[in-house]
Amino acid sequence: MKGLFLVEPVVALYAFSSFLIYPLVQQYVYRRLWQELTNTSYPISDNASRCAENSSASNHSSYYKEVQRQASLFSLYTELFSTIPSLVVTLMLVAYSDRGGRKITIITPLIGTLIYTLSFLAVSYFELNIYFLIGASILSSLFGGLGTFLGGCFAYIADLCEDGHQKTLRMAGVDMMIGLLSGVASISTGYFLRAAGFNWPFVTSALFQCLILFYAIFILEETVKKAPTDAIILDGAPQRSAMKQMLYGVYHMFAGASHRSHLVLLMLIFTSFSFAYVGGVSLITLYELNEPLCWTEILIGYGSALSTTVFLTSFVGVSAFTYCGVPQLLIVLMGILSVVSGMVLLAFTKTTVMMFIARVPMLLSIMPFPVLRSMISKIISKSEQGALFACLSFLESLTNNVSIAVFSSVYAATVAWYSGFIFTLAAGLCVIPLFFLGVVGLMGGGVPKEINNPEPVYSGEEDLVEDQNDNSPLLS
Repeated sequence: MKGLFLVEPVVALYAFSSFLIYPLVQQYVYRRLWQELTNTSYPISDNASRCAENSSASNHSSYYKEVQRQASLFSLYTELFSTIPSLVVTLMLVAYSDRGGRKITIITPLIGTLIYTLSFLAVSYFELNIYFLIGASILSSLFGGLGTFLGGCFAYIADLCEDGHQKTLRMAGVDMMIGLLSGVASISTGYFLRAAGFNWPFVTSALFQCLILFYAIFILEETVKKAPTDAIILDGAPQRSAMKQMLYGVYHMFAGASHRSHLVLLMLIFTSFSFAYVGGVSLITLYELNEPLCWTEILIGYGSALSTTVFLTSFVGVSAFTYCGVPQLLIVLMGILSVVSGMVLLAFTKTTVMMFIARVPMLLSIMPFPVLRSMISKIISKSEQGALFACLSFLESLTNNVSIAVFSSVYAATVAWYSGFIFTLAAGLCVIPLFFLGVVGLMGGGVPKEINNPEPVYSGEEDLVEDQNDNSPLLS
């Protein structure tokens, strides 16, 4: 059966299955911690807020603050212990995909996600200790993570797109698909939880992940062509060269870049913006569970769905601005300012209506990510796209994990006196990518024309040449 060169269905179903349970993770941990710390059942109400009915209790506020602190620390431990394995796997797999194929970077993290989902189902069904989830997170990180998956998907798209505008729009389309399907999953999560409890959403997510694996293994076509194994085997040379490809691919990308300063500055903008944005957004659910909002699972589902619409609106924004010829740096600037304005509003939000309104200024907040990926991809040759997205995914995963850990610890320390401080911090940290963006603008603002080197077909001859001369490059 002839395969398809469509990675978007994989991304779409992955987003749906992940966000079907993502809002439940913090809620499940929150409820279990509530039961353990208070020795009472978690208050469930059909009202918009649970605070009003419990406001008469003298120790009500202290309970919420302690549970908030413990829940944020749980998130911190999970991120810290799973970060390093995930980063190492991301760097090795996505860099190796330049010669080993892109599908390995897509299939492997899908297996890890399925393991984590089934582990969560076991903890929920058998009411095991919630700290087993940290072990499950570490185990799944050995298969890579979201950074590995997205790095492979974006490298896959880069292989197929020759035109720069097409590459920008298709990468933005992937981000939009993530948001659209995530929104559908998030808005149904609250009703799903109330009607069936925690177990059935996990079962449903696991079934979808099995479907994704089937598509990725048997239907998705490979974009990297490889020679037969017997053509490249000689005294173990392929294994040594493959390891060198993983270790030195990123180095060669930087060493051979003709516009190294642009490459470094664009990556600094990408990582610093990701740090501020992800750190702030990661704690919105905990903020909604806290006083004075005290949202129910239904409202949290609506809030998560509204948050994910930024992927759709950002895609529309990128498409419209690109069609109108707006400079890419200006598109990135508008996206960063969108995040700053939204975070400032979130920091001072105390009512349900304002919590929904605060999300409106952030409707363009995803625009910088696909635009920056496309800008960086244009100045790197096609033979190094895997190394590029390995580096980019490594930095993004590292930044996001460190960001969540830092913001979780800050939130645990500040929730007692000002729970909105973390959003103010996120807005303030956006000054860093704005500074680097200004530097790129002062350097001329332009990114060099796309390098259209023909995509090499690996034949194994490069290994033989390299084994004879250690000073020669790995791949031309």
